[in-house]
Amino acid sequence: MTQGKITSTRSIFTVATLTIVLVVAALPVAAQTSTTSDDTSTPAITHNTWTSGKPLPTAVTFATAAVLKNEIYVVGGENTHGKIVADVQIYNPATNTWSTGVSYPTVIAAASSAVVNNVLYVFGGTSNLKTPSNAVRAYKPTTKTWTAMAHMPTARWSTAAVVEKNIIYVVGGTINADPTFTATVDSYNPATNTWTEETPMLAAKSQPAAGLLGTTIVVPDGATNGGGDTGDNEAYDAATNKWTTLAPDLTARYASCFGSIGTKFYDMGGDTATTYSDDFLLSKDEWTTLAAVPQSVLFPASAVYKNQLYCFGGWSAFGGPVIDNVQIYQP
Repeated sequence: MTQGKITSTRSIFTVATLTIVLVVAALPVAAQTSTTSDDTSTPAITHNTWTSGKPLPTAVTFATAAVLKNEIYVVGGENTHGKIVADVQIYNPATNTWSTGVSYPTVIAAASSAVVNNVLYVFGGTSNLKTPSNAVRAYKPTTKTWTAMAHMPTARWSTAAVVEKNIIYVVGGTINADPTFTATVDSYNPATNTWTEETPMLAAKSQPAAGLLGTTIVVPDGATNGGGDTGDNEAYDAATNKWTTLAPDLTARYASCFGSIGTKFYDMGGDTATTYSDDFLLSKDEWTTLAAVPQSVLFPASAVYKNQLYCFGGWSAFGGPVIDNVQIYQP
C-alpha cells in the first residue's frame, strides 16, 4: 500500500492510504444466569464480548477520557461539523446516563488525561489542528473548577498519559503541523506541580496506545514520521528510567481504543485495524487476537472502569464520519 499525508485540515495525522471496510459484528447473546445457594439469580459474565452504552449526546472524535469518582469524563474533541469543542460530557456506567460537566477553559482536541487523588488532569492538545499546546489543567469535582497547572516542557498533542505511583507519564505525540512526531517522555508530579524530562522512547510516534501492567508502562503502536504505522511495543521502568523492546503488536496501527485490565493490555480498532482487537500479556511477551470491534473506529476516547474497556465516539473511517457510539468490551 502507498504512504501519504492527508492534506485537509486534518493533515496533523499521517496515514497509510487504504480501503476501510465498515464491519458491524453481532452483539453477544444475552448472558445466562447462575443461581446461588439462596436461589438468588445473578447474571453470569460473558467474556470476550462487546455491548453498547447510551450514545454520546454530542458525537466527537479526538476527545480524551478518564474515570473520576465512578464516572467517565469525555473532554473536548471535534464534532460532526468539524468544530473543535470545549464540551465535557460525563458518562455514568452504573446508570448508563449522560450529564454535562463544566466546560474546559478552551476548545481542545487530541489531548491526553489522567486522574490522581480524585483530580482530573488534561495535558496539551491543540485548539486549531495546527498548533500544539503545553497547557495543563486540573479539574476538582469538589469545587467544580478548572485550574491552570505548570506547563509541559514540550508542547504537543496526540500523546498518551499513564499513572504509575501517583506520577503521570506523558509519552510521544505531535510537536508541529508538518507533522513531526516525538519520542519525548515527561513525568508530572501532581503533589509538587513539577515536571521532569525522562528518557525518550526507543521510537518517535504519535497517537500511541499506553497503559500500566504492574509497575511497567507499556506503549505499543503509533503513527511514525514519514507516513506509516508501527506495531512497535516498548516497556518503561520508572525506577530505572529505561525502555526495553517488547513483542510488536500483531497489527501496526495508531489511534486505537486501549487500556490495561488486570494482567493484560487491550488494544482495539485504530488506523489500518478499525475492527481488529487484541490483548498483550507482559509475562509471556505475547499478543492474542480477540473478538472484533462491532463498529469500526479510530481516534476514539478510551477509559477503563470496573474491568471493562469503554470506547467513546471517534471516526468510523479515516476522515469521518464522526460517530456517537459507546462500545464496551468485557474481557
